Amino acid sequence: MNVKQTFLSNQAQITKNPIGLEVSHAKGIYIYDKKGEKYTDLIAGVSACTLGHSNQKINNAVKKQLEKYTHIMVYGEYIQEPQIKLAEKLAKNLPKKLNCSYFVNSGTEAIEGAIKLAKRITGKFKIVYCKKSYHGSTHGALSYMGSEKFKEKYRPLLPGGIQIEFNNINDLKKIQKDIAAVIIEPIQGGSGFIPAKKQWLKKIRSICNQHKIILIFDEIQTGFGRTGKLFGFENYNTIPDILCLAKGMGGGMPIGCFISSTSHMSKLSKNPPLGHITTFGGHPISCIAALTTLNELTNYDIIKNIQKKEKLFRENLKHKEIIEISGMGLMLGVKFKNKSFCEKVIKECYKKRILTFYFLNEKKCMRISPPLNIKDAEIIKSCKKIVKIIDYCIKTNN
Repeated sequence: MNVKQTFLSNQAQITKNPIGLEVSHAKGIYIYDKKGEKYTDLIAGVSACTLGHSNQKINNAVKKQLEKYTHIMVYGEYIQEPQIKLAEKLAKNLPKKLNCSYFVNSGTEAIEGAIKLAKRITGKFKIVYCKKSYHGSTHGALSYMGSEKFKEKYRPLLPGGIQIEFNNINDLKKIQKDIAAVIIEPIQGGSGFIPAKKQWLKKIRSICNQHKIILIFDEIQTGFGRTGKLFGFENYNTIPDILCLAKGMGGGMPIGCFISSTSHMSKLSKNPPLGHITTFGGHPISCIAALTTLNELTNYDIIKNIQKKEKLFRENLKHKEIIEISGMGLMLGVKFKNKSFCEKVIKECYKKRILTFYFLNEKKCMRISPPLNIKDAEIIKSCKKIVKIIDYCIKTNN
């Protein structure tokens, strides 16, 4: 079998028609195929490659750690420098009530840990979540996904889920005192990058305070600088009780975490102990990559330039076929008139070696979430190509 046949037969697939780009190497905002063709990556591994591909500082830190040790013990038993330094750095950049990190392997595991922790803190089990939300695909996280299409084949899921409409102030009456937690994405990641309204979030915070409900922010996509702030909640002046991070956290390496106070997190260590346990969570290689990424974001002007780069995208992506551009910072959803036209644009972008992507719950939108250190000239050049591609799609649209 050739490589593509092996890929399709021996590697499990998640769609009937995977993109199938055969990767040779990647550098900066570019991915190169086996034929030497260069693709401009405006996806960044779905917001994961914060500082681009093969970032030299991350690579050097990883190589240095490889010479010391990789996995040595299940999470939480041994003192490991990459974990300690990362936890300390996060605490220094977060409010006092978010000072204790539990490192895991992924975003969905961070959500699982946060849900378990909320239940331990409150002694309750009901979870409020939003329509069109996405928090992961394990059974727990899937239970609070806001799209029945992706849930129906896997029922029964966890009981106690209560759905509200995103940004609907009237729906907040469903948040009653018997709720354990409310889980919110400050910007809905699977629905075209829809930002929460400030007053809506503030009202949720107030209700949670009143009824002693845990407020969980899913910042798996909004964290680590993507919105123009280090953490998305900083745009809203609303602080969660538990913060979930992943994706861009590792600069391309697999890692996630859920963060709360030391007093809250201590509940997972007793009665019973091992309230959450993970073998490879907090892997030293992933932690050193995350620490390097965090240092780069906090020591230099990368985050300060995000709003300027957002403006460049908005100014240069203008076309009569673009209904609107939603989102914030470098997580933008380009909305077209219908699903079929959006699909055509994304496919033509790929043919012209511009990598964009779809949204899970909004098929009229094209995802743009490039590495945060994309250059201004690269933004302008990419936008001009996309505008020409839209023109071509109009001419050839039957």
